[in-house]
Parts: sequence; structure tokens; C-alpha cells
Amino acid sequence: MSSSLLLACTLAACNPSTVDPPVVVQPPVVTPDPIATPLADQTIKLGQALSIQTNQPFVGEWSVSNLPAWLQVSPASGTGPVAFKLTADRGLATPLQASAAALSGQLKIVWTSGTGTGAVKGTATWTVQADQYLLKGRLLDGASAGGQDVRLGNKIKVASASANEARGIIVKYREAGGAFTAQAEIATQATGKGSAAAQQAGDTLRAANLNVVSSQALSGRSAALEVGDVDAALRILRADPRVEYAVPNALLHAQSLPHVSTQALAQPLEPTDQYAGLQWPFRLLGYPAVWRDMEGGAYSKAVTVAVLDSGVRYDHPDLAETLWKPGEGALDLLLEATNGDGDGPDTDPTDAGDATRTTGSHGTHVTGIIAARWGQNAPSCTGCSPTGVVGAVKRANVKVLPIRVIDAAGNATIADVAQAVRYAAGLPITVTDPVTQKNMVLTNPHRAAVINLSLGAAVSAATAQPMCEAVQEASAAGALVIVAAGNGYDTQLYYPAACASAVAVGSVTLSGGSAPKHAIYSNAYAAVQLSAPGGTDPNRDPSFFNGGLFNGQPFPDVVLSTGWDYAKGQPNYEAEAGTSQAAPQVAALAALLLSKGVTTDAASTLARMVATATDLGATGRDPLFGSGMINAAAALGAPAVSDTLGLRLQDSRGLVFQPAVDAVGRFSAYLGNGTYTVTGGRDRNGNGIYGETDEPRIQKTAVLGPNTPQVDVGDLLPK
Repeated sequence: MSSSLLLACTLAACNPSTVDPPVVVQPPVVTPDPIATPLADQTIKLGQALSIQTNQPFVGEWSVSNLPAWLQVSPASGTGPVAFKLTADRGLATPLQASAAALSGQLKIVWTSGTGTGAVKGTATWTVQADQYLLKGRLLDGASAGGQDVRLGNKIKVASASANEARGIIVKYREAGGAFTAQAEIATQATGKGSAAAQQAGDTLRAANLNVVSSQALSGRSAALEVGDVDAALRILRADPRVEYAVPNALLHAQSLPHVSTQALAQPLEPTDQYAGLQWPFRLLGYPAVWRDMEGGAYSKAVTVAVLDSGVRYDHPDLAETLWKPGEGALDLLLEATNGDGDGPDTDPTDAGDATRTTGSHGTHVTGIIAARWGQNAPSCTGCSPTGVVGAVKRANVKVLPIRVIDAAGNATIADVAQAVRYAAGLPITVTDPVTQKNMVLTNPHRAAVINLSLGAAVSAATAQPMCEAVQEASAAGALVIVAAGNGYDTQLYYPAACASAVAVGSVTLSGGSAPKHAIYSNAYAAVQLSAPGGTDPNRDPSFFNGGLFNGQPFPDVVLSTGWDYAKGQPNYEAEAGTSQAAPQVAALAALLLSKGVTTDAASTLARMVATATDLGATGRDPLFGSGMINAAAALGAPAVSDTLGLRLQDSRGLVFQPAVDAVGRFSAYLGNGTYTVTGGRDRNGNGIYGETDEPRIQKTAVLGPNTPQVDVGDLLPK
């Protein structure tokens, strides 16, 4: 028994699974408060990359602020390491001259680190540096080979000839020794092998396995040889001690300056009205050439442009004799008795208002762009300008038909606009007098070939259907319906501009370069067909590129036209901007095309404006510019009034750049990533835009980015 028990105990003692493990007591874990770790200033170098990922160790919270417009970060805030993707849109920071090889910008990071009493707050400045991409080339005026004069402005540089600009070589041997004796010369000529020089040079080159196409004796010691490799032939012959010289048989050129017309340039016609110098849109569209063209009297066909707007001030002296009057088709179509003039629809579309009205007359402004008269006005008030401004149509046989559809508060209804469009196109409409409740059938006695609507709203297509139906009917009746694309600063459709039968007009403004840019307020969508000058937004994007002065101060790039001062009850001139101002420029050009007889109907008129438009931004039609900015001089076949050479450079978004061109035509532009159109051309209509549709030009496209950081477009020789 006892031995068995002892064995059992021994066995049990040897089995660890039967023994409880010792208990180990762990000390409690104490987590200390985070220690504040300030975020330091630093520099981020993008190089030529489009974006970079940051990952800065940090304990705490952070957010990015004061971000330059050309930089984007995602995410813009976080907790823990400062990790975000930084992307550069270099084009937004590239100066007009495209002269900055690198860009630099600063962003601030607001941070908080630590907790409790140990918490620290601060800001860190991170400097971002980004290298630009390089686009270069050379602008030429005529051929540049073989000593041709390259003429830019008043400077002339002579381009040197190279072996590649030659038809062979000329070699002259030294006089003494060798084969160059009288007997040798007679012998080579007798055998029909030409001069001794030609024979010797040919033998030398053929021995070096060079192809000698032909040779011509110039004298006993010199010869001209046509060879397959000019450079190699020159090297071989110049190494021969018997050779006095070997030079390229360089090409020479006639020295008449290129692109000089056989006829003298026409003198541009500049109006002398007091404020005409501030009306830069007309210069941008080439109107000084058009107005000179009008002096020939060809603009004789009668055309009516209906302006569907807030009405007009017939008592503005700058609109005298340019409007159809009450009883001649003019119409106030506002149905409400409270529309601003205290009555319902009638034949007086005067833009009504008393001294309490704070807005000017929108319809008067739009009308003046088309038809403000030239020269001396009838006296109207003390201190009023005796001459004022001018309109596009000048002395052409064009009149404006005012139709009032916008009330004194600036509102118009879809129903009123639809009725007005039909009426303007000569279609009969039925109007109910709100007072008598009687129906009236009205027909316009002066059917409008062109209808201008500087109005619209971001309504749905379904809501706009009544207007679109009216536009379609007017189009079918032969009218060209021109509509402002909208000032929404976005891509939303505006109606009636987006109606299928309408011509939606976007707005451009001056850029400081030799091409206009898209106005930031102008809505961009696929229905936009054409663009015209509408001016800049003086609050969000002020610019003063037009060069005009008003009261001694630079005049902003806005559109000046006729207006009305309701507080004083007298005419004035107002500066406004918007697609409302762009649309009447298109309407005026359409009317002039019909008046001159360049076109005969709505379809051919639109086609002519599209075909002669100045393509801007992306090549071809795009949502920003449509088919481009109208070109009045080209569309109307106006005579050339200038002949200057220049460079135009834009990216596919319409950003404009103007790199310097040196005396021999070279240019270098430091740009962001993107697709660029480079145009070398001549300006024949005096508007400062080179290489438009009817002008000599050459265009090349270049794509810049990390994969192609440098592009040389080569020589640009306008033809």
C-alpha cells in the first residue's frame, strides 16, 4: 500500500499539468498625456509632377487654409499625420507673358497638438514650388532660308545660310603646283571632263565614297559641284592643303518683302462721338474696317431687328430715327396692368419709371449697342453729351423694333416672351386686354429678320417648352433668334437660349493678350453657338485692358451704351456687362449681313457667322465659346486696314498667354500642363488678333505635361 501510494505521489509530482501555475501580478498601464509636437514650416517641391502626396508625422488636428487658387488639397483637414494629395493647376497662376519658369505659392496649416494644459496651437507655412513646362518656337515673316531678311516690326536681322540651305559646294584650289598647269587644264577640257578643279574635286570626293551628281567649271582653279552630302564634302575638301576654300553653294532669294498688298490699305473709320473711344467691343470685332466698307453704300437692304426687352426710351437723343415707333409695329406686350406704366398691352413700349426707380433702362442699353446714331445729337439736357456713343449698324438700312416684355422690376413671363417672339417674326397673336377683357389680333407690320432676347432663366426644358415652341415657329417663319446664354457663372442651361432653334450667345472679354478670354459669368453648355464681347465682371474679375480713360481714370472692360437716369429724368450712358450685351453684337452683325446682301436668309446668315468666327479655346466648337467669337470684318468682307505680324497662344480652356517675341521671331513660353494652340498670323482688320479666319496664319498644337515637359513647335510661317 505504502509503496503504491508513494509511486502515485511521485508520478503526480512529475506531471506539471496537474500543478497550478504561479500567479504574476502586472503593474497598471499608465498612458501619459500626448506631448505637443509643433508643425514646422517647410517647402514642398513638385518639380514637374502634377501632384504629390504629403505624409508629415504629426499628433493632433490640422486643417489647410489660405490655399492659392492654383493649388488643391484633398483632404483639407484631418487628425494625425498631415497626409493629403496636393495638385497644381499651373495655368491659373501662369502670368500673361508666360515668363515664369517656376511657380511658388504658400498655404497655411492650422494645427492643434497635445491635450489639456499641454495643448499647443499654431500655424505652419508650407511653400509649394512647381516647375513650369516649356513651349518654344519661332515666328517668321516670309521665308527664312539662305540670308533672307526676317522682318519683325522695324528690326531686320539677317539669317545666316548653312550647308543645308545649299545646292552643293564651290571649291577653289590654290594656284601653285599639282594638276593646275596650263597643260593640265587644256587636257581636261579636251577630254570633256571640265576644269582641272572640277576633275580634282570630283576624284577626291568619289575616293571618299561621296556621290557627285554633277560638276560645273567656274575657272581653271574653281568649280561648283552638286553632291549628295554637302557637309561631308566641305569637311573633306577643307582638309585638303591644296584647297584655298570650299563653301556651300548657298541659295539666294528675291528681296521683296512678303505679304505686301498691291493695293494700299484702307483707312479705318473711327467715330468721333464723345464716348466712342471707350466702346472697345467694336474694335475687337473689326468694326473700323466695316464702317469704312459702309462708305461705299452697299448696306442698302432694309432689315428690322426686334429687341424683346424692357422697352426703350424714345426720348434718348442717341436713338433718334433708329427705331420703329408706336403705330409702326412697336409694342408693349406686358399683360398686367401693374407692369410699370399703369396700362396693359399697347403700342408704346417706352421703358417706364419715375424718380424712385434705381435701375437704368436695360432695353435702351441693348438697343444702343445695335443702333445708337453717329454724330451730333439734338440738345436734350444741360450737361448731356452732344454726341454720346455709336452703334454697330452706323448708316446701314437697319432699324430696331422695340417690344416690351420685361417689367419695371426686371421680370418677364414665359407667356409674354413666347407671344412676343411670334409677333416679332410676323406671326399673328391674340392678346386679351386686362381691363376690357377684349381679344385683339395683332400682326407686326415690320417683320423682324433678326430677334434679340437678352433675357432668360435656369428653368427646366419642360417649363421652357412654350418659349421653345415659339422660337421654333419664328425660325420656321424666317427669323434668326439670338439669345443671351445666361450669367449663372456655371454650366446650367438657360432658356430660351437652350431652345433647339435659338442661337445661344456666350460672352468674352479682353485678356491683355492677342485673343479674348471667356467671361467668368457666361454660362457654358453645349447649346452655345457663338460668342461676342460682353465685358468683364468688375466685382469678381476686374480688368482694364481696353486702354480708355474716363475722368482721368482707366475705364474698366465693360460695355458702354445708351441708358437712362430715372432719378434725373434724362438720358445718360451706362457701362454694363453680361451676355445681355454680347447677344446684340451678334444680332447687329446678322442684320448687317442681310443688309449688305452677303446672306439672304437666317440659315445662310448663321452659317456665315459660324464660318468666319475666331475659334477660341479648344479647337472647334466647345461649350465655352461655341464656334468662336464673331468676326464682323471677316463676315462682311471688309477691306484690310492693317497688316501686322504676331503670335496668339491659348489653351483648350481658353486661357490666353502672350510670350515675348524677340527680334528674330523666337519665343519661349513657360506654361502649365494642357493642350495649346499656337497661331502665327497677320492682323488685317486692326483688332489685335492675329491669324483669324480670313487672315494669313499657321496653327500648331502642342501638349505639355510631365511626359512632354518641353515642346518646340518649330517655325511658324503664316500663309
